[in-house]
Amino acid sequence: MGSTHELPPLLVRADANAATGSGHVMRCLALVQAWGGRGGPVWFLTRCNNPTLRQRIQAAGAEFLSLAPDASAHLDKESTLTLLAELKAAYVILDGYDFDSDYQRAVRAGGCRLLVIDDTVRLAHYDADILLNQNLGATQLKYDCNPETAVLLGPEYALLRREFIFWRSRLHTVPETARKILVTLGGSDPDNVTLKVIQALRRLETSRLHIRVVAGPANPHIDELRDASAVFPGRLELLTAVADMAPLMAWADLAVTAAGSTCWELACLGLPAVSLVIAANQRALAGELGAAGVVFNLGWHAEVSVERLANSVDALLFSSFRRLRMSQRGRALVDGKGVERVVSALLNRASMQAA
Repeated sequence: MGSTHELPPLLVRADANAATGSGHVMRCLALVQAWGGRGGPVWFLTRCNNPTLRQRIQAAGAEFLSLAPDASAHLDKESTLTLLAELKAAYVILDGYDFDSDYQRAVRAGGCRLLVIDDTVRLAHYDADILLNQNLGATQLKYDCNPETAVLLGPEYALLRREFIFWRSRLHTVPETARKILVTLGGSDPDNVTLKVIQALRRLETSRLHIRVVAGPANPHIDELRDASAVFPGRLELLTAVADMAPLMAWADLAVTAAGSTCWELACLGLPAVSLVIAANQRALAGELGAAGVVFNLGWHAEVSVERLANSVDALLFSSFRRLRMSQRGRALVDGKGVERVVSALLNRASMQAA
């Protein structure tokens, strides 16, 4: 295919904030990359004005468009519809909890083909050309959609950015004893679960460990984390404004992670992980991935003691068998081709409607 505007214009509408994290934005960036990589122009409309995320959106190849953070639901919808008309966008992606059936219907009434990304059956009806739920238990859910809606369900459609596809192709070894630990608790971590993880790691024999802690762009506890990290001189690195997580995941032997969309990235690269649920919308995914043996799920963070967290990490450090099994199951579950499958579904849908 050519490289200049081969595909029609695409508008992405997704947000990131302390309550929902940055997962909606980050997985949409995979579609931005894939669409732009095929020559299609992309605009990204969001309430999020975080400078780091703005840079990430622009670096992925999208034009950044800002919506007032306090815009009402009505203004949100009207602003989106106005932009669709001005930009002559042919495709729209909605990823978030604020886009109800009326919102979806209005987008389609404007002549756009619509992809809705969902994590739970939160609406009585979905008015979309394509409905995507990439979660493990999605195939068991019952969605009420239009008869013509294409429904894409399960991890084979997991949206991963191109950097993870690159690192997946490199062999991830599972050492007899894990020494390199990656800690990543999402973009915001409002309850400062990262501090609890640092406190747990402090209880381990750390002389042989190398720990990298990633604080997301919206984390409000940076100063406290810096103070806590000071007790690990030379053995713990606190990293902020990380532009590319994939090399860090490829470096690590074990991760301690929030049970959000990061789990798909870890699975794709075959990195075993201890997961903590830090938001209510992560409970289902955490349980499913834990049951599948892809992560060791400890559950709701507030119910996990520092001692239990420390013991769980320590046990995995010395069990290469468990880590190897988790690595193999993760790579088998997420092959990294989900975003191309979704883009192909969009293009096939357009071809069917044009015929």
